[in-house]
Amino acid sequence: MSELATIPLTTLKGVGAAMAEKLARVGLENLQDVLFHLPLRYQDRTRITPIGALRPGQDAVVEGIVAGADVVMGRRRSLLVRLQDGSGTLSLRFFHFSQAQKEGLKRGTALRCYGEVRPGATGLEIYHPEYRAQSVTEPAPVEQSLTPIYPTTEGLTQQRLRQLSQQALARLGPHSLPDWLPQELARDYRLAPLDQAIRYLHRPPPDANLEELAEGRHWAQHRLAFEELLTHQLSLQRLREQVRAQQAPVLPPAKKLPQQYLQNLGFVPTGAQQRVAAEIAYDLSQAEPMLRLVQGDVGAGKTVVAALAALQALEAGYQVALMAPTEILAEQHFLNFSKWLQPLDIEVAWLAGKLKGKARAAALEQIAGGCQMVVGTHALFQDEVKFKRLALVIIDEQHRFGVQQRLALRQKGIDGRLCPHQLIMTATPIPRTLAMSAYADLDTSILDELPPGRTPVTTLVIADSRRLEVIERVRNACLQGRQAYWVCTLIEESEELTCQAAETSFEELCVALGELRVGLIHGRMKPAEKAAVMDEFKRGELQLLVATTVIEVGVDVPNASLMIIENPERLGLAQLHQLRGRVGRGSAVSHCVLLYHAPLSQLGRERLAIMRETSDGFVIAEKDLELRGPGEMLGTRQTGLLQFKVADLMRDADLLPAVRDAAQRLLEHWPQHVAPLLERWLRHGQQYGQV
Repeated sequence: MSELATIPLTTLKGVGAAMAEKLARVGLENLQDVLFHLPLRYQDRTRITPIGALRPGQDAVVEGIVAGADVVMGRRRSLLVRLQDGSGTLSLRFFHFSQAQKEGLKRGTALRCYGEVRPGATGLEIYHPEYRAQSVTEPAPVEQSLTPIYPTTEGLTQQRLRQLSQQALARLGPHSLPDWLPQELARDYRLAPLDQAIRYLHRPPPDANLEELAEGRHWAQHRLAFEELLTHQLSLQRLREQVRAQQAPVLPPAKKLPQQYLQNLGFVPTGAQQRVAAEIAYDLSQAEPMLRLVQGDVGAGKTVVAALAALQALEAGYQVALMAPTEILAEQHFLNFSKWLQPLDIEVAWLAGKLKGKARAAALEQIAGGCQMVVGTHALFQDEVKFKRLALVIIDEQHRFGVQQRLALRQKGIDGRLCPHQLIMTATPIPRTLAMSAYADLDTSILDELPPGRTPVTTLVIADSRRLEVIERVRNACLQGRQAYWVCTLIEESEELTCQAAETSFEELCVALGELRVGLIHGRMKPAEKAAVMDEFKRGELQLLVATTVIEVGVDVPNASLMIIENPERLGLAQLHQLRGRVGRGSAVSHCVLLYHAPLSQLGRERLAIMRETSDGFVIAEKDLELRGPGEMLGTRQTGLLQFKVADLMRDADLLPAVRDAAQRLLEHWPQHVAPLLERWLRHGQQYGQV
C-alpha cells in the first residue's frame, strides 16, 4: 500500500486540473495533506429534534411536511416556507430563491433541513437552511458522525472537502500514513496512534465531547498538537546545530576597553547586568557562534550589556555591527555608542536605508575599510554591504527580524567563512512558553533588575471627555519644573494621518498652554529635525513634547514624569508598556494617563485594566499573548513562523517541556525520523533547516 503523501489528489473522484489548482491554494496537494487539513469545528446532525423542542440559537436537524410556501414582501422580498411535524411549526426563510426552488417546496413535500434556529416575525425561523426532500415512507438515515466544517477558500465548498476527506479516510491505515513517533515515545508521553487520532477528528462519533473539541483539549487533538510542536522544535534544533557547527572568531575576554568604558559611564552596572555580561563574555570566547537572546524590561539597561559585548570584539581587533528595526532607534544607538566610544578612540559608522548618493558610498567604503563599530537599520543586511572583519552582530528588538535574516548573517562573516556571534536584545519580555518554542535556537539571559533610582509609574485610565482636566494636569506638572509627553495614535495604520493628528493636537495644546514651550516630533520629519527637537526636550528647553509612537523606544529624559497617551485602546499591551517606560526614568514620582475614547470594547477594557494593575513587563507579555496570540506578538505574521495547524502555544504550553525532551530523544535515538516529520508539517511553512 503506497504512502498517502505520494498520492496526488487528481487520483480522487471529482478532482480535475481546475479543482486541483483550488486545492493547492490551501496547501492541499496529496492525500496526506487532506488528512492533515482538519476541521475548524463540528455540527451535530446525528439526531433529529422535534420542532416543539427547538430553542433560539440552536443548530438543529428537523424533519416535517411543508404546510405552505409563499413569497412575502417585507423590507426584502422572501420565500417563507411553513414546516410542521406534529409537535409544532417552524418557518424556513429564503431571501435568495428561484421559481424552480419555490415549485420544489410545494405543500405536502417531506423535508429534512439543518440550520440555526432564531426568533423571527412568525415565531421560530431558520434562514437559508440546508435541506433536501425525503421519501415519506423511507426517510434517509441520519448522519453517523458529527459533520466537520473545514477551513476553505473561494470555490471550495464544505461538501467537496467532506467528499475528499471521505475518500482519503477510506485509504487511511497505519502503513499508508506512517507514524514517525516511535512506539516507545508514544507510550512514554501517552499518545494515541496517529491514524486513530486523524480518523476521530475528521468524523467524531455522535457521543464526542463537543466542548473538549472546541477548546482543543481532546486526546486526538493532543496527539497531533504534540507531533506538530515536536516538529517545530526539531526544525529550530536543526537550525541551531547548523549554526553551531560553523566556526566563529574566538574573542578573548577584554581587559582594557571595558574598564575605561565603565569609568566614564558614571554608574555601576546592576548585578543582573554584570551576570548577563559575564554569560556573553564566556560565549564570545568560544569557537562556535554565540546565539543569545537578552530580555530585559523597559529601562533594565540592555544597551550597557551590548556595549560591553562590543568592546570585547573591538579589543580583539574585529568589527561589530548593531542593527535596530527603525531609523529613530538606530539613530539613538548611534548617538549613544558615539558618545561612549569616541573617548576610547573608536570610530563609529552609520548606515540606514535613507542614506543616499555620496554619503552612502562613503559609509559603504568606511565599513569595507574596517571601521570598527557600525550602527544601522536592516540596510546592513544588503548584499552591497561588505565587512572586513565582522565578529559580532547585535540585533535590537529581534522579533521584528525574521529567522531567515538572522541566518543571512553567515555570509557577512570573515571571508564568508567565520560566522559572526549574535547577540539579540528585546525590551518586549517574551513569555517563557513562547521563548521555549519560538526561540528554541537561542540561549536566553534575563535582566531582571532595574537600575537604582527608577521610580514606579502610576497609571490612570481616563475618558477623553475629561480632556480639559488632563490638559490642566500637564500645565501644573510643567509649571513645577517637570516635563511631559503627549502621544498621539490613530486607528488607521497610515503614517500620514497619524502625523496630521499629532500636528492638530500640537496646535491645540499650544493654544491651550500658551505659557509652555511645546515641541512636536513625528515620523515624516527629517532625522535632523527630529534629533534637534529631541535634543531641546532632553536639555529641558521644551516642557511638553507632542509625538507619535516614534518615541516608543530608546529615548531617555529623566526629568519627564508625565505621559498622556491618546486612544491607548488602539495599541497592543507591549507597545503601551514600551511607551510608558519613557517616564519614571528619574527620581520624581511619575504618571501615565491613558486617555481613551468611549465606548470601549470588552477587550479594550481588559487591556487598559492590565496596564493599570501591573508594570511588570513579563506579566503584561503573558496577558498580551493571551489576548493577541503569538503570531502578532512576535511580529512573525510575515515570516510564516508559528502558523500552527493544530497546536496553540497558549493552550498547549503545558506540553512544551515534554516536547523539548522528546525532541532531544528523537535526535539522539531516531534521527532518521526527523526529515519525514519536517516534510509532513513544514513543507509549506518555512524550511528552517535549509536556509
